[in-house]
Amino acid sequence: MMNYKTLLIIIAIIFLAGCEQKNLNKKILNYEMSNKYKNSGFALVYDANLKEKKKITKKIDNRSLLIFHKNLKKNSFVKITNPTNKKTIIAKVISNKAKFSDFYNCVITLRIAEELSLDLKDPYIDLVLISQNSTFVAKKAKTFKEEKYVAQKAPVDGIQIDNLGNSSFQKEDISKDKIFKYSIKIADFYYKDSAINMSDRITKETNIKNPIIIKTISNTKYRVLIGPFSDIKKLKDLFNKIKLLNFENIEILKDV
Repeated sequence: MMNYKTLLIIIAIIFLAGCEQKNLNKKILNYEMSNKYKNSGFALVYDANLKEKKKITKKIDNRSLLIFHKNLKKNSFVKITNPTNKKTIIAKVISNKAKFSDFYNCVITLRIAEELSLDLKDPYIDLVLISQNSTFVAKKAKTFKEEKYVAQKAPVDGIQIDNLGNSSFQKEDISKDKIFKYSIKIADFYYKDSAINMSDRITKETNIKNPIIIKTISNTKYRVLIGPFSDIKKLKDLFNKIKLLNFENIEILKDV
C-alpha cells in the first residue's frame, strides 16, 4: 500500500510536469505569435468621439504612428498595408489593454489612415507582426522619436508624410462605385476532413444561415469561409456570432 510520503512525491511530480507543460505551451504560443501572426480585416480609425461614446476605452494621439491591438505585445512593430493601393507603413503597438469591438483587428490613428490613403468608409487593411530581430524594425525604432516629434508639431489634417521615399503624401480618388464584397475566414486546414468537421461544428453550434464554403487552396490547404457579404452590417452581425465560438485569429477576406 502506498505511504503518505510517496503520495506527496507523486503529486509534486505531476504538479511540476503540469507547470512545465504550461510554460512550454506559453513559449510555443509566443513563438508562433512573433513569427506567424498576421490578420486581414477592418481597422477602427480613431476619433475622439469614440471615447465619448464609450466605443473605446483609451485615447491615442491622432498625429502618431501608433496603434491599439488586443493580442500583440506592447512596443511590437507591425506592417500595415492598404491592399487596394499596396501602400504600407510601419506602426508601433502602444497598448494591448484598450477595449473596442472585436470586429476590428486594431485601432489606427488618422495619420496612419491618411498615409495609407484608406477609404474611411471601408478601412480594410492587412496587418503583419514584424520580428523584433528584423534590421528594418531596428532602423525604424531609431527614427520613431523623430517622427513623433514632427507629428506633434503638425495638425492632424495638415500632415505631410514621406511614404517610402515620396516627398509628400497625395490623397487618391476613391471610386464611389466600389463593390463591397467580403467573407469571413474561419481557418485553414491541412486535411479536408478537418475543414468539413469545422463546417459541421459551426452549423450545429450556431443558427447561421449563410453558406459555409470549403475552398481548396492547395492539396494540403483547405479554407473554411462564410460569405460573401455585400453590406457591412450583416458582416458585423455574423462576425460577432462566430466570435462567441472562441476561434483564434478570425480574418475578413476581400473579394474571395
